Amino acid sequence: MDFTLETEDIISMFMSILCGGIIGFEREYKSKAAGFRTIILISLGSTIFTIVSGHGAGSDDRVSANIITGIGFIGAGVIFKDQFSVRGLTTAAVIWTSAAIGMTTGIGYHALAFVFTIITLVILLLSTKIEQLISTMQKQKIISVTFRTPDFGLIKSLEAELNSKHLRIDPLEVSKDQDTLTVVWQVSGRKKYLVELNEKLAAIPDIISFA
Repeated sequence: MDFTLETEDIISMFMSILCGGIIGFEREYKSKAAGFRTIILISLGSTIFTIVSGHGAGSDDRVSANIITGIGFIGAGVIFKDQFSVRGLTTAAVIWTSAAIGMTTGIGYHALAFVFTIITLVILLLSTKIEQLISTMQKQKIISVTFRTPDFGLIKSLEAELNSKHLRIDPLEVSKDQDTLTVVWQVSGRKKYLVELNEKLAAIPDIISFA
């Protein structure tokens, strides 16, 4: 029994727990789906699989590929799509990154894994401030609106009502399907006013759906 080798593996596992704990703490603080325990276990599990593969339990490349595949299934489980947006992409990316950090500690690159952890933490901490900065800038989005009746006058009146100093609405396409009318708009404005636009559209009885 090689106690030196086992000691190195134990150090790798503790380093993995430390790195996963740092990232997991930030996720838990922000009340994300994958929190403190989950990120630690993902990082530790990736480390253990990497260590085992390094001791001849299988092809290193094959084990690494299977780790990535398995993490992909976990990441997909935290992604949710509602009518207006996709949520959980950042959490899925954090899970994927934590697994990569765990694999890095598993091959003994502890300093590199710690650097990756700090870089990941800095990105997560700065992302909110950067997103706030972006929200103050002009943004564009495409909105498809379906009206209950094929009345083209509804489109013109709604465009005149919604166009303001805060929003610019440009029609891209208009189509008619049986008794409904669908218009596609390109809307430009700050994020705050784009959210308010969704609220206004939801309150109009002549609109069946929009996305």
